[in-house]
Amino acid sequence: MASAPYTQSSASIRFDWGLPGALAVAQGTQIVVVVDVLSFTTALSVATEAGIEVFPYRVRDASAASFAASRQAVLAVGRSEAGSAGVSLSPLSVQAASRPGGVLADRGRLVLPSPNGSAISRALSERGVMVIGASLRNAPAVALWVKRHAAGAPVAVVAAGERWPGDALRPAVEDLWGAGAVISALSGAPSPEAQAAVAAYRQVAASLPRALAACASGQELIADGHGDEIALAAELGTSVAVPVLQGECFRPA
Repeated sequence: MASAPYTQSSASIRFDWGLPGALAVAQGTQIVVVVDVLSFTTALSVATEAGIEVFPYRVRDASAASFAASRQAVLAVGRSEAGSAGVSLSPLSVQAASRPGGVLADRGRLVLPSPNGSAISRALSERGVMVIGASLRNAPAVALWVKRHAAGAPVAVVAAGERWPGDALRPAVEDLWGAGAVISALSGAPSPEAQAAVAAYRQVAASLPRALAACASGQELIADGHGDEIALAAELGTSVAVPVLQGECFRPA
């Protein structure tokens, strides 16, 4: 349990990074919004708007395959393994597979492993917190849903971030922007940390595709041949789907 200063308990809208930050600011809240723009929560928004149930999973290993089989779900694999026809963490692959005739449209369930957004979502849910998945695509819809359901109670927004070699947290600026997009549309008293996220988002709000392509995570996707995913991730407010983690899977609110 984090000590009082790190819970941001004096604010009704809180913000922090990664799993340790999520566990700190979740104390005393009922709703936590998790943001992982490149690419977990963007893929989640695409799946949810197609009516696909999404099971977050911490790692992609043999246990994930067993878990997917037990839930009669499609397991998302690595981008290179998926190729042009399989399902991976790529939102474009989820979008294609959700169309009529696609494997997700037929099966209706997806296990989506991710060491960041997915792992944080599962950990929070296991502690009894309601988890909402937000990306730039559905940030306004998520904020509206949260305002209606929080009933004035504190809300936490968590930027998932990425991992350095050695498993240390790498704060990823695209998640800061996504968190800021959600927080900017909420009502309440934001912590200084939450205010900083809003300021960062407003700095790039008019040029999100360019900013996402230029940031480190975007450059990594481009270098790996997946730069075509960035335009989809930058679609601010195009989705009204609000993924709510109920039990072990995300469903549309």
